[in-house]
Amino acid sequence: MSLDIVILAAGQGTRMRSALPKVLHPVAAKPMLAHVIDTARQLAPRKIHVVIGHGAELVRERLAADDVDFVLQAEQLGTGHAVAQALPHIEADKVLILYGDVPLTRVETLQGLLAQANEQQLGLLTVNLVDPTGYGRILRDANGVVQAIVEHKDASEAQRAIREGNTGILAVPGKRLGDWLGRLSNSNAQGEYYLTDVIAMAVADGLVVATETAQDEMEVLGANDRIQLAQLERYYQQRAARSLMTQGVTLLDPARFDLRGEVTVGRDVLIDVNVILEGQVVIEDNVQIGPNCVIKNSILRKGAIVKANSHLDGAELGEGADCGPFARLRPGAKLGAKAHVGNFVELKNAVMGEGAKAGHLAYLGDAEIGARTNIGAGTITCNYDGANKHKTVMGEDVFIGSNSSIVAPVTLGAGATTGAGSTVTQDVPDGALAVGRAKQRNIEGWKRPTKK
Repeated sequence: MSLDIVILAAGQGTRMRSALPKVLHPVAAKPMLAHVIDTARQLAPRKIHVVIGHGAELVRERLAADDVDFVLQAEQLGTGHAVAQALPHIEADKVLILYGDVPLTRVETLQGLLAQANEQQLGLLTVNLVDPTGYGRILRDANGVVQAIVEHKDASEAQRAIREGNTGILAVPGKRLGDWLGRLSNSNAQGEYYLTDVIAMAVADGLVVATETAQDEMEVLGANDRIQLAQLERYYQQRAARSLMTQGVTLLDPARFDLRGEVTVGRDVLIDVNVILEGQVVIEDNVQIGPNCVIKNSILRKGAIVKANSHLDGAELGEGADCGPFARLRPGAKLGAKAHVGNFVELKNAVMGEGAKAGHLAYLGDAEIGARTNIGAGTITCNYDGANKHKTVMGEDVFIGSNSSIVAPVTLGAGATTGAGSTVTQDVPDGALAVGRAKQRNIEGWKRPTKK
């Protein structure tokens, strides 16, 4: 059966106290609505319809995609009214209704819900709550058959004691949806058209309301304020940490780890506390990552070591290579096998060959550095002339003395050496020593200034 998915994302989110539309607030550095859309895609729908209202243009701009159809709800008159805006675009046999501020529902849960829906049966996702305050309650008859949903504000005291809550997520037969939406009324405490009234209509029309129960409350929690947003963030990170540990990763403290993207991991990986992984990260076998590191869009090959307080963005560490502590590897930085970058070394668009070393306090930009080359402390490649970037090339086994300035474009041949404190402006032949520094003068009898 074909499937259309409708995602309701028109709300303002006044309790967020933000100019940003509620559904664009991030969980794990990705807008809540983006999480919902990604989940929807995994269900292989014919089309995804996103109902937008507040901040519509910004939502459309941030999340535009070929498989997403944006539908405007000019006035926010309730969930039933919102779904009705998408009705002219719906053609599928089955319709799944999701919410743009409920980002962490599992695909497996929704697959179970969709299995409940057919032409004679409506699927309703419910959740058992410790405190159901604010949730619509599921009303069942003596045989446990669902009869209706009553919103919290319209519920009696007896009904408010019910702990089974409505998540609002429905799977309905497409052919019946238009008729039900057309019969909705706004005669309630809020003066809105409730989508939940469809349940009672389905029962009256002789359909069975089948329920699927969410794994836990957090899976269907929506974020209406910053407190709930933080709860979703922690739940997401706990779930990510558990997933990594089941794949063989050692997290020294799962509560102090953040994943803000996607990571592929090998075996026997060790990650210390306060590590943040962003974007697309690949971590191969036997990698070790020290505390307080940020690793974004990077690849760590087998046995690589990232020491404490290092920041990698668009970098690659070869097998057995190491960097840090306090190293910064910017886009285009690549360390060959067993290469070493030490503390307070920064690389940008620089490739270091196998076994090359920059132990400390250096900047290497737009550089190609040969195998086993040693970069002394305080060395910089002067790659920018104020308008254009230029490249430095160092052959194998080059030795750069401390505090050298290598002014690009320049090439240092294999085995070349620079004297400490040199400014190198010309190519250096293989095996040659380059000394480019001012001549020292010693002034005898010089009197040091005294404080007045």
